Amino acid sequence: MTKKTLYRIRNWKAYNASLVARGSITVWISEDAKKGWLHRGSRYQGRPFVFSDAAIMTALTIRCVYRLPLRQTEGFLLSIFDLLGLTLPIPDYSTLSLRAKNLRVDLHCRTGTPLHLILDSTGLKVRGDGEWKRKWYGMNGHRKWRKLHLGINPQTHEIEAVELTSSCVHDATPVPRLLKQVQPPILSMTADGSFDRINVYYALWKQHIPPVIPPRKGAKIRRWRKDPKDGRWKKHVHCMDSRDAAVRTIRKIGKRRWKRESHYHQRSLVETAMFRQKRILGGEIRSRRIQNQRTEAAIRCRVLNIMTQLGMPESIKVS
Repeated sequence: MTKKTLYRIRNWKAYNASLVARGSITVWISEDAKKGWLHRGSRYQGRPFVFSDAAIMTALTIRCVYRLPLRQTEGFLLSIFDLLGLTLPIPDYSTLSLRAKNLRVDLHCRTGTPLHLILDSTGLKVRGDGEWKRKWYGMNGHRKWRKLHLGINPQTHEIEAVELTSSCVHDATPVPRLLKQVQPPILSMTADGSFDRINVYYALWKQHIPPVIPPRKGAKIRRWRKDPKDGRWKKHVHCMDSRDAAVRTIRKIGKRRWKRESHYHQRSLVETAMFRQKRILGGEIRSRRIQNQRTEAAIRCRVLNIMTQLGMPESIKVS
């Protein structure tokens, strides 16, 4: 029987304080948000906004952190502002729903240096029956899911890119859009075998990003390849050179050694980020429209980044 590896958190006092701070209302309602609560932007045709984007962001963030419906979010903010003695108006639930459609969300990343990016995706439930009813009465046609695509920085554990799509979209499809969201230079991109597709290699090749993607089982070096630009078969496509190099290396030293030498196993950190998402914020999306769902998914990632910056455990191997 294999002995289980034990770890110990060496910064428990600081990490425990960060866990307590996650529930503090002062973390989620900042002084900058209170000062810029009302809209002061340029005038435009039509009825002007009453609340700024920062106010809408604060309200939707509180909704996400405390898992509240929109009406309860309105009441929660009314009581908080009343206790703080603030005379600022509170956006009602319909305003929050309408403004969330086109709200631009900053993921609140601290990263400014070149990074190694890790990509993967998971499912979030939108609506449908619970697990108990599904088990006893079978599948229901109204049960729906969305696919959440994440890009993680393994050094800081922050989410650098996020994309929400329907459940029928392949994991590799939104890769070009995820790469555009990352501001610092990307040193490499790590993903599992489902990203072993020509459109992924082409998007990485255009930005000069080395891929760390294990070729699928039985992968071969193809002499004739389809160009992703015009769809024609050509003698050579340079974007596949890195994949062919990985195939040759795996044939020579084996896949296990290739994963160890290419640091492929750090991909498990994106699985940790997905587990934290569902454990802390829940495994479902409350919004009903796809535009609002994308905003909610981005706010979930923003909340997780703020919690990460408050403090993370530092584990050391004991035995």
